[in-house]
Amino acid sequence: MAKTKKKPTHTNKTKEGFKRWTSFYRANPHRFAKEYLGVNLFLYQVLLLWAMNKYSFFMYIAARGQGKSYIIAIYCVIRAILYPQSNIVLASGTKGQSKLIITEKIFALKNTSKNLDREIKEFKTSTNECYVVFHNGSKITAVTSGDSARGYRANILIVDEFRLITKETIDQILRPFLNVNRTPPYLQNPKYSHLTEENKEIYISSAWYRNHWIWDSFKSYMKNMVEGKDYFVAVLPWQLSVYHRLLSKKRVEQQKTEEDFDQMSWDMEYEALFVGENENAYYKLDDIQQCRTLPKAFYPPTDREYVEAKGTRKKLGNMPKQAGEIRIVSMDIALMGSSKAVKNDTTAFTLIRLLPQGEEYRRDVVYMESLAGQHSELQAIRLKQLYYDFEGDYVAMDTNGNGIAVFDNVTKILYDKVRDEEYPAWTVINDEVMDDRKMDSNAIPLIYSIKGTSEINHKVATGLRSAFEKRKIRLLMNDIEAKEDLIENKGYLKKTSEEQVNLLKPFVQATALTNELVNLVYKVQNGYIKIEEVGTTTKDRYSSIGYGNYVATLLEQDILRANMRNDEMLNFCLF
Repeated sequence: MAKTKKKPTHTNKTKEGFKRWTSFYRANPHRFAKEYLGVNLFLYQVLLLWAMNKYSFFMYIAARGQGKSYIIAIYCVIRAILYPQSNIVLASGTKGQSKLIITEKIFALKNTSKNLDREIKEFKTSTNECYVVFHNGSKITAVTSGDSARGYRANILIVDEFRLITKETIDQILRPFLNVNRTPPYLQNPKYSHLTEENKEIYISSAWYRNHWIWDSFKSYMKNMVEGKDYFVAVLPWQLSVYHRLLSKKRVEQQKTEEDFDQMSWDMEYEALFVGENENAYYKLDDIQQCRTLPKAFYPPTDREYVEAKGTRKKLGNMPKQAGEIRIVSMDIALMGSSKAVKNDTTAFTLIRLLPQGEEYRRDVVYMESLAGQHSELQAIRLKQLYYDFEGDYVAMDTNGNGIAVFDNVTKILYDKVRDEEYPAWTVINDEVMDDRKMDSNAIPLIYSIKGTSEINHKVATGLRSAFEKRKIRLLMNDIEAKEDLIENKGYLKKTSEEQVNLLKPFVQATALTNELVNLVYKVQNGYIKIEEVGTTTKDRYSSIGYGNYVATLLEQDILRANMRNDEMLNFCLF
């Protein structure tokens, strides 16, 4: 008697349906995002989600305004739902960024998608722990990229802003998370042993400097992708953000015309290009980057803060002087009517703390400010404002060319009508000719006059390079790391847009200085080093910090001479 074929039961039909739809959605995660989560995606987001799920090694170099965190959040929940018992670990180059993907992006998706809300079993966002647990056993965990993260296990490792993480941390702490694979029950059947899942590494960031390890990693990923291996790389510039109206074209154009526009930062953050130092650069990026360690900036009071504090005991400034500390305000001067283009011509102020270390001074550059060429008297007033706000001891300024007009204003009593203050006259310490130009016989001697002769320019250039090489100078840390610290400790997110800009400004200026230095070239002329700009690059910040460092060296020489005199006197008395 022939066997009759069993009719599929309702249960079997349901199981078969789950299998088919799960397979379909695993192959088409973008459709799962739309049809199950209710999320509409742009074409580039569709392609990125597909590639994240297909390739074991994925890298995405993104311009600003492309919603990197949003893409990460969507992929995490898709993977967690479609692949039960998945362990997904989010790490980041900044302390709180990985947590924000859970607390903001995934939480927002949960609130707008009823299906996702039903999938989630537990949502924990305490200070020490941040994770999402799903009913199917999957888990998304945010970790800090450091020693405290050791011991985690993951099938998917996602590293956001990985340019801010060291290669050692990636290799020794984060990648070992992936030593255990997901083992779904079907693998127990020998028939399906060939369907073992590979763990995934996903790296997402803005572009960065070419001297950093991620440039080599990017090239390696690109090479492997071209060779058809299990790698994928995407580089998407700002035009894509504008096309999808995620970024305003007008705002982009405005930023490119701003006086303090920084081409290298633009190339990295908007063009998604890796940048490097000029081939003939005198200042090396590695030397400068190793000196970017200062976490705290000096903040001069605004005119409003200054006026409000007048007549009260309120202490302005956020950086008390230490014993033996000397403070320098240095200035490179540009005026209106220069033959240069305005964009290439700004006055730069640098505030430097000299902290004694034996017979030397460590130079901490705690604040920089750029000012479009203005009237010489206005620049002189701003110099005096910064000097007294900073509790300065000396001023370093160029007294050649444009500098003479500002110097002449500095040597007389000036009235600051905005702050309703009268500032005393100043004069030079080291130049009799310039001292004769003073307008007031009672002028205070505190200015170091610097005249750009070939010999002095050579000493400024070589002295600054030596300070970087010997790590005698410290600059403010990267503005991305600084922003994270400001969020945690200064209530950054609760500030107004203007306050946020002011809080970040000193760190952004330090980045602009870095980019300026590595784009300056040099030549040897009559036995002296001469620093020159290339194209539209500037050297205003270079000159300003160079003058301050030069004066610091002169003060060190004074210490050495004083110690030698003391030794000679002691020897005379003893012998």
